[in-house]
Amino acid sequence: MPVAAACAVVFAVLGVVFAGERTPGAVDGAVANTIEGLADGLLRVFVLPTEPPVLLAVLGVLVAVTVWRRDRAALALVVAAPAVAVSVNTWVLKPAFGRVYDDHLAYPSGHTVSLVAVLTVLAVLARPGPPRAATVVTGVVLTALAGIGMVGLEYHYLSDVLGGAAFAVAATLGLAALVGASARHRRGGGVAGERGEPADRA
Repeated sequence: MPVAAACAVVFAVLGVVFAGERTPGAVDGAVANTIEGLADGLLRVFVLPTEPPVLLAVLGVLVAVTVWRRDRAALALVVAAPAVAVSVNTWVLKPAFGRVYDDHLAYPSGHTVSLVAVLTVLAVLARPGPPRAATVVTGVVLTALAGIGMVGLEYHYLSDVLGGAAFAVAATLGLAALVGASARHRRGGGVAGERGEPADRA
């Protein structure tokens, strides 16, 4: 799983570099200065996909689809990946790294972790080929826009967003391998039925 491993390395390196810090790095500051001046209304639109009601609605649809398909591996991934990633981030990683933005622990970004965990689940469950590529590209764009919003609204530094995204991808792909979701969907394509049929035949 080279993607998961690479993301884990990025997350760990950023965490070590910024552990205990209360000020932005050089790149963090440069990006914040570039974004400064964008309208708050636009920035809040960018951040909207990270909000719990939006993510819970997406997860609700995924749960319904995987239950209907009787795909236990996919259902386990949908339920476990965001919950585990967000819980570990909130209760373990943020206190461990101790990076502070204003008056709150900031690394890794919790909003980013929740968004990217859901987006990675969607990518894993998408059919291989163009559907999966389109899902990944859409996810990258949404994450980039959300990052711009969070930096512009002074919720996080860029490095918090990058670390959150890297951790979420690594954790979700790791869980996908653990429950067997990634292997099933490489073989069958899409959200498969319990017996392993492709989604368009289930």
